[in-house]
Amino acid sequence: MSVSNLNTQVNVLSNYIYPFQMSLVKTAKHMLRKDIKKMIAVMEPEEKKYQSDFVTEKLLSRPEYQKSHRISVFISMIDEIQTDKIIHNIFESGKTCFIPRYADGSRDMEMVRLYSLQDLENLPRTKWNIKQPPESEERENALETGGLDLVLVPGLAFTVNGRRLGRGKGYYDTFLNRCRATQATPPFTVGLAFSQQIVADIPTDKNDACIDLVLYRM
Repeated sequence: MSVSNLNTQVNVLSNYIYPFQMSLVKTAKHMLRKDIKKMIAVMEPEEKKYQSDFVTEKLLSRPEYQKSHRISVFISMIDEIQTDKIIHNIFESGKTCFIPRYADGSRDMEMVRLYSLQDLENLPRTKWNIKQPPESEERENALETGGLDLVLVPGLAFTVNGRRLGRGKGYYDTFLNRCRATQATPPFTVGLAFSQQIVADIPTDKNDACIDLVLYRM
């Protein structure tokens, strides 16, 4: 058999194997999301607050946070590490704060300027009950005005070495890959997690962005 014929057969076989592998990854992610959501759902509010405060203190003491000037932070939902104290500290420290704005019906997400705590208070809520500026409102876009030094990343599950499982929409994977492709110095990325969200392994594919550091209560 010639080399060219062998390569053709390998390519044909790969066309069958790759979709099968991706299907297995998708199924494994779905099952893991269900398991993690169940564990978070039974956490008491006091435990969530305790772990959130612990993770916040760890973050604020990190040199990567202290030396950063332009920081993006997610506005937390009830099943995530609470970020309100982090947002307060960003403003108290004179840093520049950016928050996610999701485009409905796509995987597009941009980080736009949050100007004050009052600005945060006045933001409307989306259909997912997340506060964010309306898509029609003009705001400073982080990647168009100097980039980001630090990106704080939510997730449903993390590994200690930076693998991440999101909610399945691909917003952060797409955004982080864009950051790393466009910024001369990519931002440092930090995942914030409850200890219940730390797992031994997460199935990933080529589109999944890894995180530089994951903070949680051991």
